[in-house]
Amino acid sequence: MIQPRFKDAPHFKNFWENGNGRQLIDFSGAEVSCKDFEKFALYFYHVDEIGDDVVREVYFTKKFHEASREIEGYIRNGVSATDSVPESIKELFTQTQKVPEWLDDNLLKSGAELCMRSNLDSLISLRDYCLIGGYDYAYLNKPLVVTEALKKGAVKRLSETLDFWVNVTRYSALELHAKGYEFAIKTRLIHSYARLSIKKHYKNWDTENWGEPINSWDMMATYIGFSFVFLHSLQKLGNTFSIEEEHGIFHLWKYVGYLLGIPEQLLPDNKKQATEYFYLWTSIQPPSDKDSVLLAHSLLNESLENPILKFKVQRKSLRYLHICCTWFLLDDEVCKRLQIPEVSNKKLFPKSKILFNKIYDKLVSRDSRIKRGNKDQMKVLGDYLNITKNSNFH
Repeated sequence: MIQPRFKDAPHFKNFWENGNGRQLIDFSGAEVSCKDFEKFALYFYHVDEIGDDVVREVYFTKKFHEASREIEGYIRNGVSATDSVPESIKELFTQTQKVPEWLDDNLLKSGAELCMRSNLDSLISLRDYCLIGGYDYAYLNKPLVVTEALKKGAVKRLSETLDFWVNVTRYSALELHAKGYEFAIKTRLIHSYARLSIKKHYKNWDTENWGEPINSWDMMATYIGFSFVFLHSLQKLGNTFSIEEEHGIFHLWKYVGYLLGIPEQLLPDNKKQATEYFYLWTSIQPPSDKDSVLLAHSLLNESLENPILKFKVQRKSLRYLHICCTWFLLDDEVCKRLQIPEVSNKKLFPKSKILFNKIYDKLVSRDSRIKRGNKDQMKVLGDYLNITKNSNFH
């Protein structure tokens, strides 16, 4: 059994006593300790066996594009107990087509509305807090590193993450056979495909220290990033949200996690649970290593490589704004470990954003903000997809 090996390490203590961890505790009212560690630690070596069986039975027995087309057919048309399909397919769709008793459509709607209403702040939060902050956890990044995500390039990686996030956070996106539901199933199978490929081809995978590739505990941490860390970031940028919207965000990502095959007991219902679960997980993660720094810089330099903005000066300005937000949202210590460049007047843009959000909140109705946010987010996604799907851009 793994131990909370880093709970006495300086990076862990500084984060939870003085850094963003302290802010998360204050934000949630949580009481953190390692008393439930053993209950969660076993998930470091637990994976989505159902998804893995589908990949072995479908993807590994035919050409990739044929397997993908077959899976798309099952997603869009559904699978019944009497269908003549592989047993693994029946098992996967028996689970994902069964709507859990706890699912509340009103809460899903509230969560989706907060994602849209927060407009570009949602995308800033995902990129400059959730994604780059995740790179500080060295073991969490190992699947990205060994599958050579750096070679694929940050523009492509960001485009895929944005495509997934936007499509699961729209109205009715997660209904059976809808687009968000489809993205969740496909993402689940991509995780299984990557995990089995790592285990087959990467002989130096250190299971004892790193856990199974893309294990259930790491998946939990990722989805706490999409829900709780995302909420904390919105708050830091001056956004307000109702209790129902807050519960809605957790509910939305709990259901996405359920569709992705994450065990339900790992998916928090509220910010108190999320903090306590996250605390335990961070106790087994070392701080940034050289791979973390490479991933962080790849993401920062994405603005320079991305041809969405026509002129070099625009791209440099965008990179500067993302650097400012990263310094504002993350701990200074984390930024230094990830070697985020120092820039002048780095608090000016985030502080301006906070002021703008307070004024915008008072002047513009909630419905108008939701519509505008949805439109702006879809525009950003469209720009990314035009670049990455209609060319050989890498």
